[in-house]
Amino acid sequence: MFHTPIVPRARKRSRPAEASAPRRERVKFEDVRLYLVERKMGRSRRSFLTELARSKGFIVEDVLSDVVTHVVSEDSQASSLWAWLKGGPVKNLPVMHVLDISWFTDSMREGKPVAVETRHIIQDTLAASPEATAPTPVSTVSQYACQRRTTTKNNNKIFTDAFEVLAESHEFNDMEGPCLAFRRAASVLKSLPWTVQNLRVTEDLPCLGEHSMCVIEEILQHGRSFEVEKILSDERYQILKLFTSVFGVGPKTAEKWYRRGLRSFSDVLAEPGIHLNRMQQSGFLHYGDISRAVSKAEAQALGNIIDEAVRAITPDAILTLTGGFRRGKDFGHDVDFIVTTPQLGKEERLLTSVIDRLKQQGILLYCEYQASTFDESKLPSHRFEAMDHFAKCFLILRLEDSQVEGGRQTAEEDRRGWRAVRVDLVSPPVDRYAFTLLGWSGSRQFERDLRRFARMERRMLLDNHALYDKTKI
Repeated sequence: MFHTPIVPRARKRSRPAEASAPRRERVKFEDVRLYLVERKMGRSRRSFLTELARSKGFIVEDVLSDVVTHVVSEDSQASSLWAWLKGGPVKNLPVMHVLDISWFTDSMREGKPVAVETRHIIQDTLAASPEATAPTPVSTVSQYACQRRTTTKNNNKIFTDAFEVLAESHEFNDMEGPCLAFRRAASVLKSLPWTVQNLRVTEDLPCLGEHSMCVIEEILQHGRSFEVEKILSDERYQILKLFTSVFGVGPKTAEKWYRRGLRSFSDVLAEPGIHLNRMQQSGFLHYGDISRAVSKAEAQALGNIIDEAVRAITPDAILTLTGGFRRGKDFGHDVDFIVTTPQLGKEERLLTSVIDRLKQQGILLYCEYQASTFDESKLPSHRFEAMDHFAKCFLILRLEDSQVEGGRQTAEEDRRGWRAVRVDLVSPPVDRYAFTLLGWSGSRQFERDLRRFARMERRMLLDNHALYDKTKI
């Protein structure tokens, strides 16, 4: 009687073949076979994640083979991971999903394999791409912006936006070298008629340093730059960007305000120790208007206003739209004009007369006039200067909705019928008109590289006022 029940207990304890049966029964996703790459992950973490996945019904292979459908890695260097994968024995690598650990964690959280998104994919940065044989070979891309094609579409905005953030961050830290390096890198990628999809096509591109290449690789791999995201979430960067968005406030002033513990416009305006200059006062007063983009139609309307004012003084005056609108942009942050006269010397009092006329019309909201300091005897200038020495003025004008062709696009709650717009005027002597037009048309990077090209490739010296043969000066 007592022997009969003991036998089945003994069998139950000693069935090694059946010990793995429950694991097979728990498999929920037969079509998904994972392989966790131990490189960078470590043995103990890999073992833990393997058991976690298996407990949720996933099949995890211990060895990388052609049965694997999803390769999961924590290796942040896509190029080294793909080099390791391609050096292995698998033949089905092209059809496998090679994924960042984020896909794994998303799947564990959902309890099932989630759809593979672009942000999950670790791009093969070593693969050849159709872009490598793009219509414009990368080897022909010049290091000089003035020698590169002008594009109407930015095919690499995800990269150039990241570079602009990095450049601005270095500018806030008064690091001119890295700031300029990232702006040059952004300028190169903007000129490409194709989209960068892997690192190989960037190998022969100029102006892409090690840091820039790391950012490109990270974006290719993860769909974003963690360094840029860290900058964008940094309080200091956010506050300095806010303060420098005010007309008349530069990085140094913004830094001073930040160090005083000021964190908002209301903090600045309420601080008794802060004394705003006239430009900054106007910047705060009209911030809502001048921080918004100016349309091409608004620029044309302002051109009509300036043209009428100028010709009332000098009927044969020369008026030219410059800046981004001259380069074909649909929007800008201000509107720039060159105004001069065909007779040399007659332009000397032109701007002050224009300012007086705008005052009489009641549309001049702010004006800063800078008299000419141009002295031909001090030329050429051997150092880079962002501004020329010609007479100029920085204005804020009142633009009526009725003056804009097709009407002005306004918010529903804005019932004023007008907006404030920044307008800059420069008045060179007519014999310096060509150099002024060149300098004020931009872009800033184009101007820098044009001077560098003249110096390095043509042995000439170009400044804001003239072009010189270096062998003769």
